Amino acid sequence: MEMEIMDQLWKLESASIREVQESLPTKRRVEYTTVQTIVYRLEKKGAVERTRKIGNAHIFKPLLSKRSAVGSLVDDFLSQFGGSTEPVMLHLLESGKLTLEDLKQLEESVKEKKGKVE
Repeated sequence: MEMEIMDQLWKLESASIREVQESLPTKRRVEYTTVQTIVYRLEKKGAVERTRKIGNAHIFKPLLSKRSAVGSLVDDFLSQFGGSTEPVMLHLLESGKLTLEDLKQLEESVKEKKGKVE
């Protein structure tokens, strides 16, 4: 649920807890107090900060970019496999979630990155 809250904050750029709660998809919308608890937890972790107060509502903005947050999640996940990507890639391939188009895009990204390093 933390990533869903962060997704909303990245989309909104800054928002009150009520705005975040109301921006969640109807099927995934949780109670205001649940969103409040998660936002406060994210604040303690340094992922969001209060920028100002309008009436009784605090306005929050993300401190982490989506890219860095996703990178941390992926790194944490891969650490469960000793840092190896092979088991994950094999599973994605066998489950049909990794397509030939995905592999082509990955190959292009590797070529671009390699070109920048050289």
